[in-house]
Amino acid sequence: MFSSVNNPNGRGATAMQEPFDPNDLIRRVQGRFRGHRRFTLGVLALIVVGGWIFFTGLYTVSADEIAVIQRFGKYHRQRGPGLRFKWPDGIEKRTNVKVKEVKKEEFGFRTLKSGVQTQYDRGDKYVGESLVLTGDLNCAVVEWLVQYQINDPVKYLFKVRDVEGTLRDLSEASMREIIGDRSINEVITERLEIADKAKVDLQELLAAANTGLRVVNVELKNTNVPPPVQPSFNEVNQALQEKERMIYEAREDYNKAIPAARGEAQRTIRAAEGYAVDRTNKAKGDSARFVSLHNSYRTAKDVTRRRMYLEALSEVLPRLGNKYIVDSDQKNLVPLLNMQKTGGGQ
Repeated sequence: MFSSVNNPNGRGATAMQEPFDPNDLIRRVQGRFRGHRRFTLGVLALIVVGGWIFFTGLYTVSADEIAVIQRFGKYHRQRGPGLRFKWPDGIEKRTNVKVKEVKKEEFGFRTLKSGVQTQYDRGDKYVGESLVLTGDLNCAVVEWLVQYQINDPVKYLFKVRDVEGTLRDLSEASMREIIGDRSINEVITERLEIADKAKVDLQELLAAANTGLRVVNVELKNTNVPPPVQPSFNEVNQALQEKERMIYEAREDYNKAIPAARGEAQRTIRAAEGYAVDRTNKAKGDSARFVSLHNSYRTAKDVTRRRMYLEALSEVLPRLGNKYIVDSDQKNLVPLLNMQKTGGGQ
């Protein structure tokens, strides 16, 4: 039953007094759109397809990632961080590659727990990675760590089938070549030099293989001899240390004795040189005096002979003890003359 109700506009409105019937509403809607079925289906299809494209094509790239897009399986483009859009799956495929993450590969050991007290696993199953032959035909246990980043996502994804496996193979080959050029003592004492060279060599090998990786660091964690020969190796090291100690002590004695001997030699040389100069000057003086006497003797032989005689006596007599002057013609007892009273000796 229907009744007329006045609305505020003064127009009549029909109000349904019967209960609401959902089936009646559906029949009315179907009747209204019965003539537009194809249009309705097309709109619904467009809505579904558009929603599928929108929700499957919209994606985000983190700050430490690069998105690599493939179209029908072939590389097409790269996209940086942010909100991005692509064609839906089946047309384009997206792979996010973390290019700022530092990854690591361990050789000869595995890290069980990181922290203040890091725990490692050095089981026998890793011996094949760490056992290396040195240049002097000794065996060394070398444990090292390679840290790396992905610097070319395209090469990383498409150029090499197993990038991590290739990295491990090339790292082992590089390290074995470097260790093979050194003695066991150099392997133990030159860890930094070996790590630096391994980093350079490994980077060259990775670049040649088009892996798309960049070596961040190579760190030698442990270099030593195998445990079964450790006691013998320690004895050899002790003998070498004793040898070095004795060499050091010998050098210390050498440094003390040689400078003193050199100083004594210099003093002897200077004394000899002084003596030579003195003897030379004295000889020159004697020679000059002899020449002067000779010249005087040539001009006045008797006077010069007498003067030389008196000069000789004046040098000899003061060095004598008691002196007795005897007349060679005296036949009787020899009188004792007191020469001190006249300025001479006895």
